[in-house]
Amino acid sequence: MATIKDVAKKANVSVATVSRVVNNTGYVNTETRNLVLDAIKSLDYIPSELARSLFKKQSNLIGVIIPHLTTYFYGELIEALEDAVIDKGYRLMTFNSRNDAEREQRFLNVFSQYHISGLIVAAHLNKLKSYQKLALPMVAIDHHVSDMIPSISSDNQMGGELAAKHFLKRSAKKVIHFRGASFLLTVKDRDQGFKKTLAKSNIQIIDADLDFNTPDTEKIKDTLNAHKDVDGIFCDGDLIAMHVIKVAEKVGLKIPEDFELIGYDDLELNQLMTPTLSSVQQDIELIAKKAIESLIELIKDSKATLPDHQTFPVRLIERDSTN
Repeated sequence: MATIKDVAKKANVSVATVSRVVNNTGYVNTETRNLVLDAIKSLDYIPSELARSLFKKQSNLIGVIIPHLTTYFYGELIEALEDAVIDKGYRLMTFNSRNDAEREQRFLNVFSQYHISGLIVAAHLNKLKSYQKLALPMVAIDHHVSDMIPSISSDNQMGGELAAKHFLKRSAKKVIHFRGASFLLTVKDRDQGFKKTLAKSNIQIIDADLDFNTPDTEKIKDTLNAHKDVDGIFCDGDLIAMHVIKVAEKVGLKIPEDFELIGYDDLELNQLMTPTLSSVQQDIELIAKKAIESLIELIKDSKATLPDHQTFPVRLIERDSTN
């Protein structure tokens, strides 16, 4: 593969002259420019996009910060974000924080070195002030990072309401809500929608908090054993619901005969479960598209006025885990 030095040698000019032609910066007379362009063509030279971004101190790179890679939701989100940025002429660079402050500090250095154009934040930030000092355009997904950073999500309260309304129609007497981490905005909103809808009913609600990524199966088992008369379970994530299916089988409970089960996210894997899993469906592609559009608007105009928080409707997809 030809390098910029090869082009300079063939055109009998300096590397700096080739750089000025490639980046269209500085004066180069017509004759010399044509020599360089001919050399580029004959050598099939492809300029390094990274090198050009470093030279110009700007890039078409958009960073996305996620809390971990092992959750299916984030895998689908990254794919949707990648499709959205490519359509806009940008490229995506993914950063997996693992909720680790030291890793985030290393990311901060990368943002500066690679001249990242903007950030999509889909993880809780441990070093918010350091991010803000970079003065990068930022948009959050499913997180309230700061009043100064616009955020986008599905209507999580609506998701909780849909699950609750389903159990109301089935005349449920006792339901379990297996929630995610209680400090997350998404979890609070789903819980609020769920409880608000059931508030005037006589349905008993049992709450249990679990990790989205690695649900505690012993806690699920203990909860099911303590409440075998449960007739409905709502999970804040499909992965949690999948663990509930496996644990229920072990403790002798059948779905949907003993209780109905609703997950959240509507992952493709839901159709491979036994029973197939009913779930609240988020439009991940729409969320990703709107997040990228908003971020690019801020990249182009730092003073652009965007809504503080945009939400998009969800719907309940019913399968075999609900009657």
